[in-house]
Amino acid sequence: MRRRGCRGESLLGVLVAIAIAAALAAVAVPVWSGAVVRLRRSEAQATLQELMQQQERHFTRFNSYVAFSANNLAAAAGEFRWWSGRAAHSSAYELEGKACDGQEIRDCIQLVATPGTLNVDSSFKDPQCERLILTSSGLHLATGPAQNCWR
Repeated sequence: MRRRGCRGESLLGVLVAIAIAAALAAVAVPVWSGAVVRLRRSEAQATLQELMQQQERHFTRFNSYVAFSANNLAAAAGEFRWWSGRAAHSSAYELEGKACDGQEIRDCIQLVATPGTLNVDSSFKDPQCERLILTSSGLHLATGPAQNCWR
């Protein structure tokens, strides 16, 4: 003869399994999200460094840096990529090259990576580091509250 109480224990087991899965998901999702942000930030940093090398080669040939942005597609500026990923629409950061604060473009350039603009993946946010900045004088800066964005 079968006992009817077994069904309740099965349901209780399923509920416990669901609760455990939900708890694991609650822990895993923020960890995963943080890893994605760090990965995309590293991608932007590598692209900024690559662009700075390209700018230095241009400086060696023409004794000046080149300003560039998504909105400036002039001949020389067209040599420089204004997005951080494989394609603009899926990139996390929009890149821009402009004169360092208080200086001329022929003397100093700062490359700026801005997360989640209308020209790239607008849903991407980097609240810890916000904008990343690399200058031709060797400064590695970030506008967010985190202190270790370039490590």
